[in-house]
Amino acid sequence: MIGYSMVGTNDLEKAKAFYTALLAEMGAKIVMDVGRAAFYGAGKGQPMLGVCLPFDKQAATPGNGNMIALPGGSREGVDKLYAKALELGATCEGQPGERMPGFYGAYFRDLDGNKLAFFHMG
Repeated sequence: MIGYSMVGTNDLEKAKAFYTALLAEMGAKIVMDVGRAAFYGAGKGQPMLGVCLPFDKQAATPGNGNMIALPGGSREGVDKLYAKALELGATCEGQPGERMPGFYGAYFRDLDGNKLAFFHMG
């Protein structure tokens, strides 16, 4: 149902280095780079996460209440991806753990303050 989601950045090269290293852990890579935006995915035609300089040339700011959740593959995968995000400079917004029966998640903010999560159902 989702084709792609975007997060804004004020330093595209720094953001690309962060997401390239982090999302490689999930088997994702840049599948499209259009200069002011790069899109990560497992392949063309698959859902993508994009990082971009805002089109209006204003500063990128994280939205209050906005979050992108990415599948971690397993509880161990969530733990590993969360640790990698922090290693790359992300900040904790909620350590890995079961939030409700059958839902395991971990939350972080990227280098620009965008909130993301890794999760596993089951």
